[in-house]
Amino acid sequence: MKKNNTFQFVLTALFLGIMILLASVPFLGFIPIGPLNATTMHIPVIIGSIVLGPRIGALLGGSFGIISLIRATTMPSALSFVFSPFIPVIGTNHGSWKALIVVLIPRILIGIVPYYVYQLCQKGLKNKVQPISLFIAGLSGGLTNTILVMNFIYFLFQKDYAQVIGKGGHAVYAAVNAVILTQGIPEAIVAGVFTSAVAAILLKLMKKQTN
Repeated sequence: MKKNNTFQFVLTALFLGIMILLASVPFLGFIPIGPLNATTMHIPVIIGSIVLGPRIGALLGGSFGIISLIRATTMPSALSFVFSPFIPVIGTNHGSWKALIVVLIPRILIGIVPYYVYQLCQKGLKNKVQPISLFIAGLSGGLTNTILVMNFIYFLFQKDYAQVIGKGGHAVYAAVNAVILTQGIPEAIVAGVFTSAVAAILLKLMKKQTN
């Protein structure tokens, strides 16, 4: 049991280290695409969720959120105000606490949703096709991030987001859906592929440590 706990601690530290590395290297963890960033930061969180459980997954997801907040504050872009309460909202001289919802809640849920999706898939497939379960779980984590972030931006910062993208009315939500389709789905597929490959190995190691 002690050996297993040590292994979990090492893995948690490893995932945190990978996230810090991804965030530190330009165009690796955060990839600028228009006013938003594509990301690979969710991949360690998803894998950590499945391998180490939803509690540590939520911790890793929260760390992702904090890293995003720090980046938005120290390296501001046109939409940084939706990710940091320290960046003034367009047309004001102050930030909004609602940015904490956008930057933290989706990222914490990335560390929770994949674990339960994986468990549900394994139960449905009777533990026979693990790679498929891992891929679906990785996919769910990626989609959780993009769908929630974009919808929170729309519902909490609709007018301000409209100003940034230069659109109004129904075109704003059409733009939100466009980001989900063109950015969120590729991110989710990449997460599914990496999760299927890496988590399978780590789950075997965890099983050996437990035995």
